[in-house]
Amino acid sequence: MSRIGKLPIEIPKGVTINVSNGNVVVKGPMGELSQQIHDIVVTADDNKIILSRPSESIRHKSLHGLYRALISNMVVGVSKGYTIEQELVGVGYKADAKGQMLELSLGYSHQILFELPKEIIVTTRQERRANPIITLKSADKQLIGHVAAKIRSLRPPEPYKGKGIKFVGEVLRRKAGKSASTSAAAK
Repeated sequence: MSRIGKLPIEIPKGVTINVSNGNVVVKGPMGELSQQIHDIVVTADDNKIILSRPSESIRHKSLHGLYRALISNMVVGVSKGYTIEQELVGVGYKADAKGQMLELSLGYSHQILFELPKEIIVTTRQERRANPIITLKSADKQLIGHVAAKIRSLRPPEPYKGKGIKFVGEVLRRKAGKSASTSAAAK
């Protein structure tokens, strides 16, 4: 029983859905996304999308919830869009957006140039006495999450001082550093 798969997807105003030959195309103010669907029946009514599975096999049950979540993410993406903010924590860490290129200074001996896909809009901001912030905006949730993970992997946060690239609002587990032993100092 897929509780997620059974839920209907509400279609907001300004969003159109086209289902043909196992391909779902969603168009809205933020752009157009498409997803290939296998083994699941998709029906689009006037303002709802309903997914149903042909059998109760394990494969069909797993695909039912998956495709419902993917189509729901597409509908939200083309109507509202997705935003991810990342913070650069560290002395001298900088970020600068030049079109689809993100230029990062992360404490290495060289600058890192990161090319972004055309579907993603990037902006950077730096206030005085604050960490630089990278803001990514896109209609595609999968793509923006993948790009954000790639950027974070360039300098993941370390557990002692917390330096690195982290998501805004992310809570990091911190470790205690080495402490001097009192018995060694007494000798």
